[in-house]
Amino acid sequence: MDRSLYVAMTGATQMMREQSEVAHNLANADTVGFKAQLSAFQPLPVQGPGMPTRINGVAQGLGVDMREGGQVETGRELDVAVQGQGWIAVQGADGSEGYTRAGELRLTPDGLLTDSRGNLVLGDGGPISVPQSSQMNIGADGTVSVVPMGQAPATIAAVGRIKLVNPGADRLALGSDGLMHLSDGGTADADPAVTLKSGVLESSNVNPSQTLVQMIQLSRQYELQIRSIHSADENAQSASRLLQMT
Repeated sequence: MDRSLYVAMTGATQMMREQSEVAHNLANADTVGFKAQLSAFQPLPVQGPGMPTRINGVAQGLGVDMREGGQVETGRELDVAVQGQGWIAVQGADGSEGYTRAGELRLTPDGLLTDSRGNLVLGDGGPISVPQSSQMNIGADGTVSVVPMGQAPATIAAVGRIKLVNPGADRLALGSDGLMHLSDGGTADADPAVTLKSGVLESSNVNPSQTLVQMIQLSRQYELQIRSIHSADENAQSASRLLQMT
């Protein structure tokens, strides 16, 4: 009885862990630039005394789905989407360099260019600062140009260039801050081949219908494990009553 309870309990626990990953993806189905987190059940040996053939099915993260999301026209001058492979370099809250595909950029009251989470967008020489202007434009190569306040529309000045990188998916890992970082803790070099499109945002690459079906499947599997626990408990109680009768 103890063995069946242990197996069912372990299964229910791992189902809950897998369900939390799937729920996280579904909750971010409308998040700009979000990349779905991948996970699957992996067989791991049970540590401790006993048969060496014992294994547990454990829900483990497999990384991030790097497929591109769809692109949505917004017409907003600060919205940009990376075309093809590549990332926008930003400065995380801890000061480290991270990478994102969320191009919903903003300007702080001090004129600093940030992403939607408030992370500073990095340029060739650090965070990009934009002076007061009547017009702003972000070019395909990441160059930020403005028409200074009070100047003629033809007076265009470049104030910085967004750092665009493409280190390769195998070198990237998702950090706890929601940004991608180099696995070795370093920083990627700017890649001039990476381009942007202005007035466009990249949507999440989560498939809501597919993710919802996966949630339903996991819920049913969890219920099966719970029923197994109840059955094992009922069998244990029946065996106990039989022993008392004898």
